[in-house]
Amino acid sequence: MSFPSIRPRRLRTTPAMRRLTTELRLHPNELVLPLFIREGLDEAVPLGSMPGVMQHSMDSLRRATADAVAAGVGGVMLFGVPEVRDAVGSQASDPDGILNRATRVLVDEFGSDIVVQTDLCLDEFTDHGHCGVLDEKGAVDNDATLERYVEMALSQARAGSAILGLSGMMDGQVAVVRQALDAEGFTDTAILAYSAKYASAFYGPFREAVDSQLQGDRRTYQLDPANRREGMREAILDEAEGADIVMVKPAMSYLDVLADVAAESTIPVWAYQVSGEYAMIEAAAANGWIDRRRAIEESVLGIKRAGADVVLTYWATELAGWLR
Repeated sequence: MSFPSIRPRRLRTTPAMRRLTTELRLHPNELVLPLFIREGLDEAVPLGSMPGVMQHSMDSLRRATADAVAAGVGGVMLFGVPEVRDAVGSQASDPDGILNRATRVLVDEFGSDIVVQTDLCLDEFTDHGHCGVLDEKGAVDNDATLERYVEMALSQARAGSAILGLSGMMDGQVAVVRQALDAEGFTDTAILAYSAKYASAFYGPFREAVDSQLQGDRRTYQLDPANRREGMREAILDEAEGADIVMVKPAMSYLDVLADVAAESTIPVWAYQVSGEYAMIEAAAANGWIDRRRAIEESVLGIKRAGADVVLTYWATELAGWLR
């Protein structure tokens, strides 16, 4: 008896065949571009640790957002860098603070073309660099921090942010923010919960981007990199508290967690390709060690393949241009 020849390679024979039979396709709408707006700048300032990424002035922020819109990128995530910091991050909730001002500008100009989102965390705004208010012993006070998050949430919603990115990893943050938004009539403002946010070494270049004042680390509130099940538990809790989207961050080293969450979540699951992931590929490509475009595309495909519905990446505009 003879058996038919089994040759999976038949579906790999030509570029056209490979395109026809590919299992996964990226789309520009599935990308979100993180952007940094720094108070007091007249022009953009390049970041040494993240080639191609800028701290933006208001004018350059507009241009970067216009480029993202033209490329078909789905959203922008804004991070604010204030000139003045204090212990409670007062500028974070000030209606005239840099983040809220920038949000209003982008919503007014681009709000019908791209989803304007804002980071809701205190670390960029505090003089100690932690994501929350400190108690008399120097530890982050969870409940006092929640009060500040509510104030931030209402300020960002009033500025027009469509999605609030709760990235501080305080217990109960989703529930209190959802309750406050609903009570003030912001029932359509969505919450993106950074649910499985790990205490990672790959945030290093981001610290330059936001001029972080952090001394020490954030291990008392961000997740232990060794803990896989904890990431799932946090995502389940945030969904129950009213999150509209859950996040896994970083992406590269936590694809197992991302796959776990994506398999169980009933709401969208996003992932953040963080600054260290970006910097490694850019550095290796600059040295001629890897093919830059192929590495970028493959890295984002891997995140999508693991289950992310949307990827936050600093290559969003460039990658979207390649995909169109």
